[in-house]
Amino acid sequence: MHEDSLRAMLVDDPNNAEAFGALAEIVRRRAAESHSSDDPLAAPVDEQEKERAAELAVWSLAEELAGNPRGWYPLVELGRLSLHDDPEGALRRLTTAAEREPTGRALVAAIAVLRDAGQPVEALGLGVGHWRAREHVPEAGRQIVLAALEADRPFDAKHHLGSLDLYPDQGEVAPIRAELEQAIARAGAQTGPHA
Repeated sequence: MHEDSLRAMLVDDPNNAEAFGALAEIVRRRAAESHSSDDPLAAPVDEQEKERAAELAVWSLAEELAGNPRGWYPLVELGRLSLHDDPEGALRRLTTAAEREPTGRALVAAIAVLRDAGQPVEALGLGVGHWRAREHVPEAGRQIVLAALEADRPFDAKHHLGSLDLYPDQGEVAPIRAELEQAIARAGAQTGPHA
């Protein structure tokens, strides 16, 4: 898809993950190419420098889109990109994303970023602080239960699983509940009876 049409889609909906990913790939490629040289006499290009330039290009794109008060997805991307160098700033961005979005989809994405980075305690803290079990998609509860298990807090995991009872559409919760009950049982078997 053409860059201009992707930008137009993102002006319309700054949370269009597919359009963001496609545009991010374009800006990454352009930034990496600008750090390449066809001149055989030029100094070799450092691959890390190319990668940094590509990440900065995506950062700029996300920052531009995060200015939209409806834009939570760009904030999640900024959080992901800044997690290593600025953990506190990353957590602020992820928190703001979760607060901007009423269905819980941003909370799901923010928790997943933290879990993927090996930070289940932070993921659990973010989830507990922002999850509204009656209103948010059940996947938010699933992410919180998994974060609790990864943080070695099986009691918390059971408690949060019970909170899924508050969601109005229990048919939507049922497959998630079955998966999480098995995960909690496995965690209990691994930690023994004193967990």
